[in-house]
Amino acid sequence: MILQRTISNSVSTTGVGLHTGEKVTLKLHPADEDQGIIFTRSDKENPIQIQVSPFIITETKLCTTIGSDQFKISTVEHIMSALSASGIDNIIIDVNGSEIPIMDGSSIAFIHLIKSAIIKEQKKPKKFVVINQLIEVKDGDKLAKFEPYKGFIIDFMIDFPHPAFNDGDSHVSIDFFKDSYINDISRARTFGFMQEVEYLRTNGLARGGSLDNAIVLDEYRILNEDGLRYSDEFVRHKILDAVGDLYMLGSPIIGKFTAYKSGHELNNKLLRALVENPQSWSLENLDINDVEMTELAKNYLSMANEFNNKKAEKLQWFLFSYLFYC
Repeated sequence: MILQRTISNSVSTTGVGLHTGEKVTLKLHPADEDQGIIFTRSDKENPIQIQVSPFIITETKLCTTIGSDQFKISTVEHIMSALSASGIDNIIIDVNGSEIPIMDGSSIAFIHLIKSAIIKEQKKPKKFVVINQLIEVKDGDKLAKFEPYKGFIIDFMIDFPHPAFNDGDSHVSIDFFKDSYINDISRARTFGFMQEVEYLRTNGLARGGSLDNAIVLDEYRILNEDGLRYSDEFVRHKILDAVGDLYMLGSPIIGKFTAYKSGHELNNKLLRALVENPQSWSLENLDINDVEMTELAKNYLSMANEFNNKKAEKLQWFLFSYLFYC
Protein backbone atom coordinates (compact mmCIF):
# COMPACT_ATOMS: atom_id res chain seq x y z
CA MET A 1 0.00 0.00 0.00
CA ILE A 2 1.31 3.45 -0.88
CA LEU A 3 0.82 5.82 2.02
CA GLN A 4 0.02 9.51 2.23
CA ARG A 5 2.85 11.97 2.81
CA THR A 6 3.41 15.21 4.64
CA ILE A 7 6.49 17.01 5.97
CA SER A 8 8.06 16.49 9.39
CA ASN A 9 8.99 20.09 10.18
CA SER A 10 7.82 23.60 9.45
CA VAL A 11 10.10 25.52 7.06
CA SER A 12 10.03 28.96 5.47
CA THR A 13 11.56 31.00 2.70
CA THR A 14 11.31 34.59 1.47
CA GLY A 15 11.09 36.02 -2.02
CA VAL A 16 9.25 38.58 -4.13
CA GLY A 17 5.91 38.35 -5.85
CA LEU A 18 6.20 38.32 -9.64
CA HIS A 19 3.38 40.80 -10.16
CA THR A 20 3.25 42.79 -6.91
CA GLY A 21 7.03 43.05 -6.49
CA GLU A 22 6.44 42.84 -2.74
CA LYS A 23 8.56 40.81 -0.33
CA VAL A 24 6.68 37.66 0.66
CA THR A 25 7.35 35.03 3.32
CA LEU A 26 6.16 31.51 2.60
CA LYS A 27 5.86 28.92 5.37
CA LEU A 28 5.13 25.20 5.00
CA HIS A 29 3.64 23.25 7.91
CA PRO A 30 2.84 19.56 8.42
CA ALA A 31 -0.81 18.53 8.07
CA ASP A 32 -2.87 15.58 9.28
CA GLU A 33 -3.91 12.63 7.15
CA ASP A 34 -6.71 13.40 4.71
CA GLN A 35 -6.38 17.12 5.43
CA GLY A 36 -5.17 17.75 1.90
CA ILE A 37 -3.22 20.72 0.56
CA ILE A 38 -4.30 23.86 2.40
CA PHE A 39 -3.54 27.50 1.60
CA THR A 40 -3.90 30.30 4.14
CA ARG A 41 -2.81 33.93 4.49
CA SER A 42 -1.27 34.98 7.78
CA ASP A 43 -1.51 38.70 6.93
CA LYS A 44 -5.27 38.60 7.37
CA GLU A 45 -6.89 39.41 10.72
CA ASN A 46 -9.00 36.27 10.68
CA PRO A 47 -7.10 33.92 8.39
CA ILE A 48 -9.11 31.10 6.90
CA GLN A 49 -7.92 27.90 5.30
CA ILE A 50 -8.84 26.87 1.79
CA GLN A 51 -8.29 23.37 0.40
CA VAL A 52 -7.13 22.91 -3.18
CA SER A 53 -9.78 22.07 -5.75
CA PRO A 54 -10.35 22.93 -9.41
CA PHE A 55 -13.28 25.05 -8.25
CA ILE A 56 -11.31 27.47 -6.03
CA ILE A 57 -9.43 28.87 -9.02
CA THR A 58 -10.65 32.41 -9.69
CA GLU A 59 -8.20 33.75 -12.31
CA THR A 60 -6.03 32.13 -14.97
CA LYS A 61 -4.97 34.97 -17.27
CA LEU A 62 -1.33 35.36 -16.20
CA CYS A 63 -1.01 32.62 -13.60
CA THR A 64 -3.18 30.34 -11.48
CA THR A 65 -4.96 32.30 -8.75
CA ILE A 66 -7.03 30.71 -6.00
CA GLY A 67 -9.35 32.44 -3.62
CA SER A 68 -12.54 32.96 -1.72
CA ASP A 69 -14.58 35.96 -0.64
CA GLN A 70 -11.95 36.73 2.02
CA PHE A 71 -8.69 36.52 0.08
CA LYS A 72 -6.81 35.45 -3.01
CA ILE A 73 -3.36 33.94 -3.62
CA SER A 74 -1.73 34.15 -7.04
CA THR A 75 0.99 32.16 -8.82
CA VAL A 76 0.36 28.90 -6.96
CA GLU A 77 1.28 26.65 -9.90
CA HIS A 78 5.03 26.35 -9.23
CA ILE A 79 4.76 25.26 -5.61
CA MET A 80 1.86 22.95 -6.54
CA SER A 81 4.11 21.39 -9.19
CA ALA A 82 6.84 20.78 -6.60
CA LEU A 83 4.33 19.26 -4.16
CA SER A 84 3.07 16.90 -6.86
CA ALA A 85 6.57 15.76 -7.75
CA SER A 86 7.40 15.27 -4.06
CA GLY A 87 4.34 13.11 -3.47
CA ILE A 88 2.99 15.43 -0.75
CA ASP A 89 -0.69 14.84 0.07
CA ASN A 90 -1.15 16.90 3.22
CA ILE A 91 0.44 20.27 3.93
CA ILE A 92 -0.43 23.79 5.07
CA ILE A 93 0.96 26.61 2.92
CA ASP A 94 0.99 29.92 4.77
CA VAL A 95 1.85 33.12 2.89
CA ASN A 96 1.78 36.69 4.23
CA GLY A 97 0.72 38.29 0.97
CA SER A 98 -1.40 37.90 -2.13
CA GLU A 99 1.19 36.00 -4.16
CA ILE A 100 3.51 33.01 -3.84
CA PRO A 101 7.14 34.19 -4.26
CA ILE A 102 8.46 33.63 -7.77
CA MET A 103 11.98 32.55 -6.64
CA ASP A 104 14.00 31.90 -9.84
CA GLY A 105 10.90 31.36 -12.00
CA SER A 106 11.02 27.55 -11.79
CA SER A 107 10.03 25.03 -9.09
CA ILE A 108 13.49 23.93 -7.97
CA ALA A 109 13.58 26.26 -4.94
CA PHE A 110 10.32 24.74 -3.69
CA ILE A 111 11.63 21.23 -4.34
CA HIS A 112 14.53 21.91 -2.04
CA LEU A 113 12.37 23.64 0.57
CA ILE A 114 10.12 20.57 0.76
CA LYS A 115 13.12 18.29 0.95
CA SER A 116 14.63 20.33 3.80
CA ALA A 117 11.41 19.84 5.80
CA ILE A 118 11.96 16.04 5.66
CA ILE A 119 9.20 14.16 3.86
CA LYS A 120 7.47 11.51 5.97
CA GLU A 121 4.88 8.85 5.33
CA GLN A 122 1.60 8.76 7.22
CA LYS A 123 -0.64 5.82 8.04
CA LYS A 124 -3.53 6.18 5.61
CA PRO A 125 -3.34 5.09 1.94
CA LYS A 126 -2.69 7.60 -0.81
CA LYS A 127 -5.54 8.16 -3.25
CA PHE A 128 -4.94 8.36 -7.01
CA VAL A 129 -7.19 9.86 -9.68
CA VAL A 130 -7.33 7.11 -12.31
CA ILE A 131 -8.47 8.24 -15.77
CA ASN A 132 -10.95 5.70 -17.16
CA GLN A 133 -12.25 7.45 -20.28
CA LEU A 134 -11.14 10.04 -22.82
CA ILE A 135 -12.20 13.56 -21.91
CA GLU A 136 -11.11 16.73 -23.67
CA VAL A 137 -11.72 20.45 -23.90
CA LYS A 138 -10.95 22.85 -26.75
CA ASP A 139 -10.68 26.59 -27.29
CA GLY A 140 -10.25 27.34 -30.96
CA ASP A 141 -7.16 25.39 -32.01
CA LYS A 142 -6.06 24.89 -28.39
CA LEU A 143 -6.54 21.47 -26.85
CA ALA A 144 -6.22 19.71 -23.50
CA LYS A 145 -7.30 16.13 -22.87
CA PHE A 146 -7.04 13.15 -20.53
CA GLU A 147 -7.02 9.53 -21.60
CA PRO A 148 -6.33 6.22 -19.85
CA TYR A 149 -2.67 5.29 -19.41
CA LYS A 150 -0.75 3.05 -17.00
CA GLY A 151 1.44 5.77 -15.56
CA PHE A 152 1.48 9.58 -15.61
CA ILE A 153 2.57 11.09 -18.91
CA ILE A 154 2.37 14.67 -20.13
CA ASP A 155 2.62 15.29 -23.87
CA PHE A 156 2.82 19.03 -24.58
CA MET A 157 3.25 21.11 -27.72
CA ILE A 158 3.56 24.89 -27.95
CA ASP A 159 3.42 27.21 -30.95
CA PHE A 160 4.76 30.76 -30.71
CA PRO A 161 5.50 32.84 -33.85
CA HIS A 162 8.92 34.02 -32.65
CA PRO A 163 12.46 33.40 -33.99
CA ALA A 164 13.62 31.97 -30.64
CA PHE A 165 11.08 29.14 -30.79
CA ASN A 166 12.31 26.28 -32.97
CA ASP A 167 9.90 23.62 -34.22
CA GLY A 168 12.21 20.90 -32.92
CA ASP A 169 12.08 22.35 -29.40
CA SER A 170 8.32 22.90 -29.20
CA HIS A 171 7.20 19.39 -28.27
CA VAL A 172 8.12 17.29 -25.23
CA SER A 173 6.61 14.10 -23.83
CA ILE A 174 7.52 13.10 -20.26
CA ASP A 175 6.49 9.90 -18.46
CA PHE A 176 6.95 10.78 -14.81
CA PHE A 177 6.96 7.12 -13.79
CA LYS A 178 10.13 6.71 -15.86
CA ASP A 179 11.70 10.15 -16.31
CA SER A 180 13.15 12.58 -13.76
CA TYR A 181 11.13 15.62 -12.71
CA ILE A 182 14.18 17.12 -10.98
CA ASN A 183 16.51 16.73 -13.93
CA ASP A 184 14.06 17.23 -16.79
CA ILE A 185 11.47 19.75 -15.58
CA SER A 186 12.14 21.43 -12.22
CA ARG A 187 14.68 24.01 -13.47
CA ALA A 188 12.59 25.28 -16.42
CA ARG A 189 11.75 28.96 -15.89
CA THR A 190 8.73 31.04 -16.72
CA PHE A 191 9.07 33.27 -19.78
CA GLY A 192 7.62 36.43 -21.25
CA PHE A 193 7.98 38.96 -24.03
CA MET A 194 9.42 42.43 -23.42
CA GLN A 195 6.49 44.23 -25.01
CA GLU A 196 4.11 42.32 -22.74
CA VAL A 197 6.24 43.07 -19.67
CA GLU A 198 6.20 46.78 -20.44
CA TYR A 199 2.42 46.73 -20.88
CA LEU A 200 1.93 44.80 -17.64
CA ARG A 201 4.11 47.20 -15.67
CA THR A 202 2.16 50.21 -16.91
CA ASN A 203 -0.89 48.42 -15.48
CA GLY A 204 0.71 47.75 -12.10
CA LEU A 205 1.74 44.14 -12.80
CA ALA A 206 5.02 42.25 -13.31
CA ARG A 207 6.70 44.57 -10.80
CA GLY A 208 8.82 41.72 -9.43
CA GLY A 209 9.82 40.29 -12.79
CA SER A 210 13.46 40.40 -13.87
CA LEU A 211 16.09 38.47 -15.78
CA ASP A 212 16.82 36.71 -12.48
CA ASN A 213 13.41 35.02 -12.34
CA ALA A 214 12.22 34.76 -15.94
CA ILE A 215 13.35 34.24 -19.50
CA VAL A 216 12.66 37.51 -21.32
CA LEU A 217 12.51 37.86 -25.10
CA ASP A 218 12.45 40.93 -27.33
CA GLU A 219 11.19 40.75 -30.90
CA TYR A 220 14.15 38.68 -32.07
CA ARG A 221 16.09 36.99 -29.27
CA ILE A 222 16.46 35.89 -25.66
CA LEU A 223 17.76 38.73 -23.47
CA ASN A 224 19.16 36.58 -20.64
CA GLU A 225 22.95 36.53 -20.93
CA ASP A 226 23.18 32.90 -19.78
CA GLY A 227 20.61 31.74 -22.33
CA LEU A 228 18.47 28.68 -21.73
CA ARG A 229 18.88 25.88 -19.19
CA TYR A 230 17.39 23.41 -21.70
CA SER A 231 17.20 23.86 -25.47
CA ASP A 232 13.44 23.35 -25.13
CA GLU A 233 13.03 25.19 -21.81
CA PHE A 234 9.87 26.99 -22.95
CA VAL A 235 7.79 23.86 -23.44
CA ARG A 236 9.34 22.22 -20.38
CA HIS A 237 8.13 25.13 -18.27
CA LYS A 238 4.66 24.64 -19.73
CA ILE A 239 4.86 21.06 -18.47
CA LEU A 240 5.99 22.30 -15.05
CA ASP A 241 2.94 24.58 -14.94
CA ALA A 242 0.66 21.77 -16.07
CA VAL A 243 1.90 19.44 -13.32
CA GLY A 244 0.97 22.14 -10.80
CA ASP A 245 -2.37 22.98 -12.39
CA LEU A 246 -3.39 19.31 -12.54
CA TYR A 247 -2.46 18.78 -8.89
CA MET A 248 -5.34 21.10 -7.98
CA LEU A 249 -7.25 17.80 -7.93
CA GLY A 250 -5.39 17.15 -4.66
CA SER A 251 -4.30 13.66 -5.76
CA PRO A 252 -1.77 12.30 -8.26
CA ILE A 253 -3.07 11.20 -11.65
CA ILE A 254 -2.83 7.82 -13.35
CA GLY A 255 -3.38 8.70 -17.00
CA LYS A 256 -2.11 10.67 -19.97
CA PHE A 257 -2.46 14.43 -20.36
CA THR A 258 -2.07 15.82 -23.88
CA ALA A 259 -1.96 19.55 -24.57
CA TYR A 260 -1.59 21.76 -27.62
CA LYS A 261 -1.12 25.49 -26.88
CA SER A 262 -2.84 24.97 -23.54
CA GLY A 263 -2.41 27.22 -20.53
CA HIS A 264 -3.77 27.72 -17.03
CA GLU A 265 -7.32 28.45 -18.22
CA LEU A 266 -7.71 25.40 -20.44
CA ASN A 267 -5.96 23.17 -17.88
CA ASN A 268 -8.53 24.21 -15.29
CA LYS A 269 -11.43 23.75 -17.69
CA LEU A 270 -10.25 20.18 -18.27
CA LEU A 271 -10.11 19.49 -14.52
CA ARG A 272 -13.64 20.82 -14.06
CA ALA A 273 -14.91 18.76 -16.98
CA LEU A 274 -13.26 15.68 -15.47
CA VAL A 275 -14.79 16.18 -12.02
CA GLU A 276 -18.21 16.85 -13.53
CA ASN A 277 -18.06 13.53 -15.46
CA PRO A 278 -17.62 10.95 -12.68
CA GLN A 279 -17.78 8.03 -15.11
CA SER A 280 -14.50 9.20 -16.67
CA TRP A 281 -12.39 8.72 -13.53
CA SER A 282 -12.16 6.90 -10.23
CA LEU A 283 -10.38 7.51 -6.92
CA GLU A 284 -8.28 4.48 -6.06
CA ASN A 285 -5.41 3.18 -3.95
CA LEU A 286 -2.38 1.60 -5.58
CA ASP A 287 -2.38 -1.67 -3.70
CA ILE A 288 0.88 -3.60 -4.14
CA ASN A 289 -1.06 -6.81 -3.37
CA ASP A 290 -3.04 -6.25 -6.58
CA VAL A 291 -1.08 -7.89 -9.41
CA GLU A 292 -2.29 -5.40 -12.02
CA MET A 293 -1.24 -2.44 -9.90
CA THR A 294 2.06 -3.76 -8.57
CA GLU A 295 4.24 -2.30 -11.31
CA LEU A 296 2.45 1.04 -11.12
CA ALA A 297 3.10 1.13 -7.39
CA LYS A 298 6.78 0.37 -7.90
CA ASN A 299 7.08 3.03 -10.58
CA TYR A 300 5.32 5.62 -8.46
CA LEU A 301 7.55 4.91 -5.48
CA SER A 302 10.57 5.23 -7.73
CA MET A 303 9.39 8.64 -8.90
CA ALA A 304 8.41 9.97 -5.47
CA ASN A 305 11.61 8.70 -3.88
CA GLU A 306 13.78 10.34 -6.52
CA PHE A 307 14.87 12.85 -3.88
CA ASN A 308 16.70 10.11 -1.99
CA ASN A 309 19.18 9.11 -4.67
CA LYS A 310 22.70 10.46 -4.54
CA LYS A 311 22.48 12.41 -7.76
CA ALA A 312 19.44 14.30 -6.54
CA GLU A 313 21.05 14.88 -3.14
CA LYS A 314 24.09 16.52 -4.77
CA LEU A 315 21.82 18.74 -6.85
CA GLN A 316 19.76 19.76 -3.84
CA TRP A 317 22.77 20.64 -1.71
CA PHE A 318 24.08 22.77 -4.56
CA LEU A 319 20.71 24.52 -4.68
CA PHE A 320 20.71 24.93 -0.91
CA SER A 321 23.94 26.90 -1.21
CA TYR A 322 22.51 28.92 -4.08
CA LEU A 323 19.26 29.79 -2.31
CA PHE A 324 20.54 30.60 1.15
CA TYR A 325 24.05 31.92 0.64
CA CYS A 326 23.87 33.94 -2.59
